[in-house]
Amino acid sequence: MTALTSGKTRPVRLADIAKAAGVSHGTASNVFARPEIVRDEVRERVKAAAEAMGYAGPDPKGRLLRAGKVNAIGVATAEPLSYFFDDPFARVMMASISQACDATGAGISLVSAANNEQLAWNIQSALVDGFIVFCIEGGSRLVELARERKLPFVALDLDSENEAVAAIGIDNVAGAGLAARHLAELGHRRFAVLALESADAGFGPVTQEQVETSALYSGTRDRLRGYFAELSRFGIDVSLVPIYETLNDEESVRAGLEHIFALPQRPTAILAMSDRMALHALDWLREHDIAVPGDVSIVGFDGVPEGADSKPPLTTVAQPIAEMGRLAVKAILENDGSLNRQLLPVNLVIRASSGPSPA
Repeated sequence: MTALTSGKTRPVRLADIAKAAGVSHGTASNVFARPEIVRDEVRERVKAAAEAMGYAGPDPKGRLLRAGKVNAIGVATAEPLSYFFDDPFARVMMASISQACDATGAGISLVSAANNEQLAWNIQSALVDGFIVFCIEGGSRLVELARERKLPFVALDLDSENEAVAAIGIDNVAGAGLAARHLAELGHRRFAVLALESADAGFGPVTQEQVETSALYSGTRDRLRGYFAELSRFGIDVSLVPIYETLNDEESVRAGLEHIFALPQRPTAILAMSDRMALHALDWLREHDIAVPGDVSIVGFDGVPEGADSKPPLTTVAQPIAEMGRLAVKAILENDGSLNRQLLPVNLVIRASSGPSPA
């Protein structure tokens, strides 16, 4: 319903409701914002007037703009929106972020896009108080866009060398070293690496030099450095270790294993840079009657819940994913303008997918 003014109609305002109910503007406002402090009979009178005039309540956008806060966090990634639901790591992270937001009453806005132009628009138009940036792919672009909004933001899994950005992450080099050392101490000497992305050219075999020169995929580079530094300590010639770049999905992991197991010397140990690719690898190995860990051992990276239930249960380098999500929410909601960088510890969870090297 609208109010009539000089022959013209305008939307009903809170002042109109207050006048119709015979109360002050402040009392009418409290009926909608803090009803518990208004006497029952006054509250019912104001609500009846509002219902009669078709007034649903104050515009929340106006209240939020006046307060300077929208009480919502943007979670941004350059991956497709399905990433938040398909990837085991992202699901655990989002569950933690959601729980932390629920505890404070904050909302969540998922921000992703199919291309850079759409991503820029989505970040610029998101009605949020700050961003949690998933730097899985295209991290530098996400950081640049978040910085342009001049809102607080914290990056997850960002290059630890970028000291100018608030970030929560892990030491990828040290984590990867735990996995490689574990397998080497079990007697393995023939290795293969299923890698995360290191270039924009798709998936396929890559060299150590190609990974090292990748400027955009520092997580891949650092995990490979951790693997190879530890393997070198055991006298393993890492130049002979095949590296297959995957897209962290089933198709590219299967293609990688077809390539690796067609080589003249088959590995007895596989280092997978994510649990997701390790779980796909377990399926492929089982289908090809390659016993795990009897013929080949495999170690993942992340520590997602699915790894505990796989067949066999997956040995992995576990990140404190839930803690990372909780700290990221806290960094946005309690932002004081300071640059906060936190490096969290990882640990090796040994399960049945790793065992002694076959004789």
